[in-house]
Amino acid sequence: MPQSLASAYLHIVFSTKDRALLIRSGFQDDLYGYIGSILRNRDCVLLSSGGTLDHVHLLVSLSRQASIADVLRDIKSISSKWIHETQPDLTTFEWQRGYGVFSIRYSGVGKLSDYIRNQAEHHRVKTFKEELIELLKEHDLDYDERYLWD
Repeated sequence: MPQSLASAYLHIVFSTKDRALLIRSGFQDDLYGYIGSILRNRDCVLLSSGGTLDHVHLLVSLSRQASIADVLRDIKSISSKWIHETQPDLTTFEWQRGYGVFSIRYSGVGKLSDYIRNQAEHHRVKTFKEELIELLKEHDLDYDERYLWD
């Protein structure tokens, strides 16, 4: 095949360090917009974003030339710097070290987008911890719970 083609849709989840309640609604939309610009600069597309005070969910179409680890490193480091510059009261803001990335089929993009946009409603009945463990089990990932919550 002379062309290189890719269709890689990823559900990305990560939290603030120690799940601190720092992602206030006052700047949440700006944060997601900024993350979208980070992704565009890497030829990726942010299709949906949402979260709560302590974590974010991103639905991303990954460029065929991008590596997951590099994209996540850039999202977290660049957005953290932006938060420090634009939110003077959050000078100690940090993202957790790790992240969860889950592949999805193109046919699941709409349903996942709805789920991500409705995080506030979803978390009225399920904690972030319960949600993440459910995702890990759903994707048959082995994990050590001691290392999930930094």
